[in-house]
Amino acid sequence: MSPVPPQAAQQPPSNFAFLRAEWPALHAEAAKAESLVYPDPRTACFYARRALESVLEWLFKHEPTLHSPYQTNLSALIHEPTFAALAGQPLHTKCVLINRTGNAAVHNSAAVSTQQSFDAVRELFHLTFWLARTYSRSTPPADALRFNGDLLPRANDIEARLQAAQTASVKLQREAQQKLLEISKQHEADLAAKEKSLAAQLLERDADLERMRAEIAELRAANAARPDTHDYNEAETRDAFIDLLLKEAGWNLDAPNTREYAVTGLPTPSGTGKIDYVLWGPDALPLALIEAKRTRRSPAEGQQQAKLYADALEARFGQRPLIFYTNGYDHFLWDDLRYPPRPVAGFYTQVELQLLIQRRTSRKSLSTVATDTAIAERYYQERAIRRIAEAFEARRLRKALLVMATGSGKTRTIIALSDVLMRANWSGRILFLADRRTLVRQAVKEFGRHLPSATTVNLVTDRGQVGHIYVSTYPTMMNLIDDAADKTKEDARQFGPGFFDLIVVDEAHRSIYQKYGAIFDYFDSLLVGLTATPRDEIDRNTYRLFQLEDGVPTDEYSLGQAIEDKFLVPYQVLNTPARIPTQGIRYEDLTPEQQAAWDELEWSEDGEIPESVEAPEVHQWFFNESTVDLVLAHLMEHGIKVADGDRLGKTILFAKNQRHAEFIAKRFDLNYPHLAGHFARVITHKVEFAQTLIDDFSQPDKMPHLAISVDMLDTGIDVPEVVNLAFFKSVRSKTKFWQMIGRGTRLRPNLLGPGQDKTQFTIFDYCKNFEYFGINPDAKDGATTSSLTSRLFSRRVQLLAEVDRQAENGVQISDSTIALRAAIVEMLRSQIAGMSLDTFEVRPHRRQVERYSNREAFTKIDVEQVSDLDPLARLPSSITDSDGPAKVFDHLILRMQLAMLRAEPAFIKMAEKVVSLATLLEAKSVIPMIAAELPLLQEIQTGDFWRNATLSSLETVRLHLRSLVKLIEAVTRPIVITDFPDELADHTPVPNLLPAASPGVDITRFRAKAQHFLAKYEQKPAIQHLKWNEPLTPADISELEAIFLTEGASPAELAAVKGEQPSLGLFVRSLVGLDRAAARQAFQNFLSGKTLTASQHQFVELIVDLLARRGYVDPAQLYDAPFTNAHPQGVAGLFSDPEVEQMVSILAAIRTNAEGTGASQLGR
Repeated sequence: MSPVPPQAAQQPPSNFAFLRAEWPALHAEAAKAESLVYPDPRTACFYARRALESVLEWLFKHEPTLHSPYQTNLSALIHEPTFAALAGQPLHTKCVLINRTGNAAVHNSAAVSTQQSFDAVRELFHLTFWLARTYSRSTPPADALRFNGDLLPRANDIEARLQAAQTASVKLQREAQQKLLEISKQHEADLAAKEKSLAAQLLERDADLERMRAEIAELRAANAARPDTHDYNEAETRDAFIDLLLKEAGWNLDAPNTREYAVTGLPTPSGTGKIDYVLWGPDALPLALIEAKRTRRSPAEGQQQAKLYADALEARFGQRPLIFYTNGYDHFLWDDLRYPPRPVAGFYTQVELQLLIQRRTSRKSLSTVATDTAIAERYYQERAIRRIAEAFEARRLRKALLVMATGSGKTRTIIALSDVLMRANWSGRILFLADRRTLVRQAVKEFGRHLPSATTVNLVTDRGQVGHIYVSTYPTMMNLIDDAADKTKEDARQFGPGFFDLIVVDEAHRSIYQKYGAIFDYFDSLLVGLTATPRDEIDRNTYRLFQLEDGVPTDEYSLGQAIEDKFLVPYQVLNTPARIPTQGIRYEDLTPEQQAAWDELEWSEDGEIPESVEAPEVHQWFFNESTVDLVLAHLMEHGIKVADGDRLGKTILFAKNQRHAEFIAKRFDLNYPHLAGHFARVITHKVEFAQTLIDDFSQPDKMPHLAISVDMLDTGIDVPEVVNLAFFKSVRSKTKFWQMIGRGTRLRPNLLGPGQDKTQFTIFDYCKNFEYFGINPDAKDGATTSSLTSRLFSRRVQLLAEVDRQAENGVQISDSTIALRAAIVEMLRSQIAGMSLDTFEVRPHRRQVERYSNREAFTKIDVEQVSDLDPLARLPSSITDSDGPAKVFDHLILRMQLAMLRAEPAFIKMAEKVVSLATLLEAKSVIPMIAAELPLLQEIQTGDFWRNATLSSLETVRLHLRSLVKLIEAVTRPIVITDFPDELADHTPVPNLLPAASPGVDITRFRAKAQHFLAKYEQKPAIQHLKWNEPLTPADISELEAIFLTEGASPAELAAVKGEQPSLGLFVRSLVGLDRAAARQAFQNFLSGKTLTASQHQFVELIVDLLARRGYVDPAQLYDAPFTNAHPQGVAGLFSDPEVEQMVSILAAIRTNAEGTGASQLGR
């Protein structure tokens, strides 16, 4: 398609007449599309797309600034950054619309509306106008030219044709579509051949091509000199985007009364108005309305107008519609009968809107739906479900965060919650997200076992399945959302914004949201986060993400509580730090013989011998056999044994890295050859078929019994048989630390033999982790690092803002700095132009993408614009740079330029780094690329260079050296293996410090003394009866008296006991407490058959807590603090009179059991 001399042929009127003279082939294709808008919308869309291909084919052949992409299909050409930057975002958006509409017309069986074909041809008009205005050799079209819909051919029989098309058989429609698809494929094949030819031509640098490109460049420059005042009608493009989103949600926009629906009863002079869109149900009742505002206005400006429209529709039809309002960029949903407005990524389908309307009357109150105790059989699971239910229903919140200890049944709690929500008609489709495939498989298995009536779909393996519960990893879900927008994919599913009613996030923490937060922004659903991290150690940003107060999750069940309740087992810690891994090793501390061995080691290629090896380097490249052998021997000797004490129980050893894990396994096999290499195995992500090893490890009697792991077994593995955890690496993340501890907390009956349950597990700490967290109780997880590409984007924006700030403050800006600023603007624009609006991550930021694709948006960067640009730093772009070392160098220079502008002292340190790099590069000057830059490298190493350094001179360094830094070989130390003697500190369990016991009549001191000595008699029948709420016998009371006499209780002390408590049994109970399980059992009949509110649950749990700590509760306390925290009136405000009487009776029985009868009770 080349420009040709003008021709004066008589042609019918056309919007594309301006193309006829110079681009006749393009004119023919555009006119064909134009002629079929009404008679055949599907074919019109196809020809519009074909004309788009012709435009891009011509541009990539003739425009010298365009770079042909590696793939030359239409989508690749559209999204090639140089084209996006050349055309500008508004025109680029029009190309996307034409392409997607054409693809849908060819590949989808759904009807193509005349509105879609009209939009595609209209956008093609604006694109071809720009082409002609920019590149015409003759007089370009006038800027005042407008698209005229009246020129579109309307044959007399169009209505008849449309009626015939609607009544045509499905078979004929499919045959027609298949024929069009074949034409499209043939055209694509022809285009591919043309593109290959084009690619070859682009590679030719002959004089004719160069002259032609130079001529085109001159034409473009000359035409661009005249300001472009043409109205490219961004408002219509906005409407087309809204139409596109509605089409994706399955709406037929050609249906009657969908657009510009007239209503009356408005508070306006005329009392009438027109609603931009009304979405109707099959019963002809309004489901939703959409109020569209101009792109330059806030969508919130249309909120009240939309409400008045909803009032009018409700008055007429008796059904209140849901309210959407948008400006084409930002969309809001207002379900004003339940929730305030909230941002959404798109529009709901008809079925989804019907369900929302129907649930207004069919949804049950969650407080009336009982929890299935066969699923959530523990009290805290029921309480958590009630807390979430109250948050969702009574407080109208849409997010909840559960803090539950690992092993306490988070998944079963969520399954029971899902069951409640589905039976209450609050939820029909639920998404459970996990960060690993192993966790997905486990969740699918658990849902299937406990909720067999609901179909569970594993989206990782069965993407085409339909069900109630969907389980997925985060990356899989990200891909599925993008696939839903790609209608050319046969296996694409429609996961629209309203598809799920509830999303559950397993291990909800900040890094998940930073990496995959777009998922939660895309789906408009209720959200529940799960985490095992203690509430006081959760990052405050996580609480903010769930819109909660810091430190106040929706519900919490801590590890300590779970251990006290005997739902999890406690641990003992053996602090046995190894000296070399925790302190390093110094040459001067070695014996002469060891120093000689040190000197003989091959430390490096240059023969340099270090004076020491620091602790962080141990197990990185320095490995000491004695250290590993000591740890393994200690673990094998002191670890909990099974099989009648003959075999080490299931044990996880946490190694520092893959090389460390392999070294440990090698030393184990050398020290224990009789176990034939099966007992201890490395289980990491780098091991092939690692899942089979995990499966074997999960079986009690199957090897391996010692799993050496690097990260893979930190979370997600559920093996109740684990009785030993060995920390052979430093951990500095509290979140991860608690997850790792959770590997051993699960109960396991009969583990040690019949009737011998798992009662605890042992943690071996060889690297002072408990000491670290003891000294640093407020230690927080490190900040989640942004990608280097993201940081480069942000630094460049900051540099622009700093230059502009100084200019505003009167600082003289040099010409070279102005040129640097312009270059940075082009880099940012290029990156932004490569952000495809087809991806769901980019779509919510379309306003910023379109704005900052234009140079004018960068005229001045202030604080507000820095904030506005910030989200773009994290968006994917087709502009990528795979040269990692070059990007690191870019970042270093950017930091230096900022530091120079701000006069920061850090500049000196960074300059020393650049000098060091220049020195290393100079040493490799035999390489021609480096030799060419030798003068600059030598100059960098002089003081004069840095005394006279400027922003532009630093930029020169960056441009000349960035491609060379990868030639500097990374300093890699050889692996050093030694066998210097190491030692482990004496191992002692973490002490359980008790209050000091002192004699005297002070009852407080005597209680402490008694509590101390009673611990020795914990297994005595009398103590056990007290703890388990069994009635004391006379023999029990005599036994208690004997204990006190044996421990030397003085008469004064016994008198003090008599004065404080009515019986010795009650006094002892107040010291040893009531077992929590026994306390809960006492209230079992009271709780049976009741569906308690969260506040009632809290009240009962408070009684249980006081019984466990104090042994009894005076009924009068139920009307006082702390019970008034649950309700100002205490028990009377939450329970009926019969229920209060039942509670008082239970508390009286608990007290009577502790008092006993028939013995002297020390003088009573």
